[in-house]
Parts: sequence; structure tokens; C-alpha cells
Amino acid sequence: MSDIAVIIPTFRRPDSLARALSSVLVQTDGDQLIGEIVVVDNAPEGSARLTVDRIRRADGPIIRYVHAREPGVSNARNAGLAASTAPLIAFLDDDEEAPADWLNNLHATHTGCRADVTFGPVQGRADQAAAWKRAYLDRFFSRVGPVDSGVINATYGCGNSMMTRATTLFGPAPFDLAANEVGGEDDRLFERLCGQGCRFAWAADAWVFEHAPERRQTVRYALSRALGYGQAPPQTAARAGDWLGVLRWMAIGGAQAVVYGAMALVMALVSPARALPLADRATRGLGKIYWFGKLRFYGLRALRTTAPSGRASLNAMAAKISHNWSL
Repeated sequence: MSDIAVIIPTFRRPDSLARALSSVLVQTDGDQLIGEIVVVDNAPEGSARLTVDRIRRADGPIIRYVHAREPGVSNARNAGLAASTAPLIAFLDDDEEAPADWLNNLHATHTGCRADVTFGPVQGRADQAAAWKRAYLDRFFSRVGPVDSGVINATYGCGNSMMTRATTLFGPAPFDLAANEVGGEDDRLFERLCGQGCRFAWAADAWVFEHAPERRQTVRYALSRALGYGQAPPQTAARAGDWLGVLRWMAIGGAQAVVYGAMALVMALVSPARALPLADRATRGLGKIYWFGKLRFYGLRALRTTAPSGRASLNAMAAKISHNWSL
């Protein structure tokens, strides 16, 4: 039975979208698994329609084109869900490429573990980055989990995941609209699902490639994102009203920033490539300290060539770090 909807949100990435969509169209047993593919175009001008029309096949699965005019990562995901009634939802980002057995493996683990949410690994690719920083960026854009498939206690990102609609995706906006520009909409959802006792699984053989766009293959971008990732734990504690937890995370962040920052500065004199992971950890520590700042990567921020200075202070901080450390 074709009970899976594959949702692909996209924003002005025609080549990446074409690669992602084409990879879904050639999935093993796709005619039995895929009920429809939903491409959600989050660009105001609707630029992805031509790509979808070009790739759509008469003998292939149904491809629904949805235009979510108001930019925002949560808007896009919610619009995709609203366009489908499929009981199982698989999310694939527009910069990801799925091997032919991806969906089969993801579905097998999801049903075998009776999971509410199942995640798969991601192998990052920053092929256009300079050689000295490529290994770090490849790891940065990757997602690594357990060696074997099975039930897990951890949660990961929404890209390359499968969810059971009835137990996880409630109401018209399951993805928090407050995360439209800052991201973390999936973290907030999974945080709620953890509280509801949902079952999570890891499909070790359901991996995908993530082809980082060229403009993201920079240390500046990676450290900006690392700063945002560091903010997540204290922000989670703050939403729960756990202010002692916030202080604890801030203390941990301070220690990380000092220790790893010093190590990165020393290592940068010897090997910039080996300094990058240390700089990453130090920057995540800074994120725990400045957890209350807002980093904007999506939504209206994506439409601007430059962000307003007041809202870009943390992005600028990460840029300054990368410059000062000669990374």
C-alpha cells in the first residue's frame, strides 16, 4: 500500500531540488511505498514550479506542487503536511540526495520498531570547499548515530526522517511558527513528543547525502550555525522554566569557550585544519552563554542580502571569530 508522502521543502535551489526529487523518483519499491511527493516552494515568486514540471513523469508517483508564499521553515513544513493526508510522512531536504534503497530501509525500521519518529544518517559533502577545511565541513554537514538500527532515546533533525502522522503531527501547525527564521522547529516538535512518551528509532542503513550549497561551504557559515546549535540546550531549559538548568548550561558553555578557544588558537598556529573542530566546540560554548540572542537563517532573512545590524550581531560574532582565528 502506498501510504507514504515524501515532503521536500525548497527555497530557490533549482539544481538541488532537481537532484533531490529525481532521487525520490527512482526509489526501490517506490510504486508500492510512495503515495505522493509534495514539493513545497517557499520562495515568494514560486520559482520551483518549473523544476517540478520538468521532472514530473506521467508514469511516476503523484507530485504535488505547493506554493507557501510566506518564507519560513515552519511555514514550508506545515504547508506540506496540509497538502497531504498520508499516514506516514518522510521528510527530505532539498539539498539532500537519497540512494535508491533509502525509503525502503527507513520504512522497514520505522514499522519494525513501531516507532513514532525514525531518523537516518546524513553524509555531508562540501566538494567545493578548499582542501584544508573540507574534512571539517563534511563532518559538520553530516549526521552520525548508532552503528545498528533500533529504538533510541536521542532525537535528530527533521531532514531524513519518517513520522507517523496520527501520533506526532497534530493540528494545522505542528511546526512552531516562532521558529520560521531561526530554525529549530524540529527540535521544538521533538521536545514535545519526548514529553508525550513517543517512540524514536534510528535506521542506520537509511542514509542520504547532503550537498552543501557553495555559499555555505565556509567557516563563517559553519561557525554561525555552531553558535545556533550551542543555543539549543539552554533555550530548551528556558522554555521549560528551568532557570537553574539555564545557568548550568551557561556555565558549561563558558568552560567550553575558554578551554576549546585557547586550544583552537594554539592549534591554528600549527594546523588550521585541526583547529577547526576545536573552534567549533568553542563557538557552541559561546552559544550556550548567549542563548537569548536570535540567529536568523530562514524566512525573511533568506530574502535579504544583508541582515539588519541589530539582528545580525551573533552572526557577526561568528564571522569575527573565524577571522581572528585565521580559520
